[in-house]
Amino acid sequence: MKQKNSPNSGHNKKSFLKNPVEHIDIKSFDARKIIDSMGKMSFTSRDTSNAAKIYNEMLADKDCAIFLTIAGSTSAAGCMNLYSDLIKYNMVDAIVATGASIIDMDFFEALGFKHYQGSQFQDDTVLRENYIDRIYDTYINEDELQACDRTICDIANTLEPRAYTSREFIKEIGKFLKKNAKKKNSLIEMAYDHNVPIFCPAFTDSSAGFGLVMHQEENPKNHMTIDSIREFRELTEIKLKSKQSGLLMIGGGVPKNFVQDTVVCAELLGKKADMHKYAIQITVADTRDGACSSSTLKEASSWGKVSVTKEQMVFAEATSVLPLIISDAYHRKLWKKRKRRNFQNIF
Repeated sequence: MKQKNSPNSGHNKKSFLKNPVEHIDIKSFDARKIIDSMGKMSFTSRDTSNAAKIYNEMLADKDCAIFLTIAGSTSAAGCMNLYSDLIKYNMVDAIVATGASIIDMDFFEALGFKHYQGSQFQDDTVLRENYIDRIYDTYINEDELQACDRTICDIANTLEPRAYTSREFIKEIGKFLKKNAKKKNSLIEMAYDHNVPIFCPAFTDSSAGFGLVMHQEENPKNHMTIDSIREFRELTEIKLKSKQSGLLMIGGGVPKNFVQDTVVCAELLGKKADMHKYAIQITVADTRDGACSSSTLKEASSWGKVSVTKEQMVFAEATSVLPLIISDAYHRKLWKKRKRRNFQNIF
């Protein structure tokens, strides 16, 4: 029985889903002064400033292809437009992300749905009763998420039954959004417009997985599937076509490891690929468990993946420092001199 003064009394679904998350616009403020000032400080401030400096070096290096990796829920938390702007203003050339970042968050909002501000202290049993999913202090309408699953199934049902890489399938989603998006300029649609490939090496761990299971259940003998081995080869091919490369890594996990492993994969294929010249990782993981969500950048050097000359770990929650780093880079305008690489066209 609920207590008389329970904070959950009288709550209905609508009362939880009333304050949409508003995505930050890095163009609306100029972070150059604060980044310069942070460079004269210590601790995480100086690390953040140094990361911004390295990122600007990547943008200035005409031989450097920039890989963005996204893990965690920063897209749902307010960084969705930031990631789209990285493509729009030619500040990244390829993306490796979790399926959740691309489908449950970006595609989800492109369909016209929203993420909502909530509370990490809310009784999760009450949220479940109202069919609301929680990411820390952010709420999602589960009914809408299931509509997202269904749409993935519907897209798959229109495709030739064969093996696709996640990059190929996400390109098909981009084509779908060109005609059907309720919210324009999503990351997927922007990548489709600018020939930027998006890879999700653990694609089934997302709404895409649910949707594709539904697709295979409805088409037991004639369905599409995902070829994660071929996409590893494709990402390695992009690395081989890049004279130099830089990594901007948000979180860790599979996306981080996947892009770093391209150097090792190229070597095993008997081809020469330089270590990633530049690397930034923003993470709250640490090294006490021996991992840091797939090794520190210095540790990755021992595997022949990342050079140690231009690397910076920033131990911070990404939504607190990433907007500063990207606003700084946007306003320094080094991206204006970069040529688009159009890596999607390789395939």
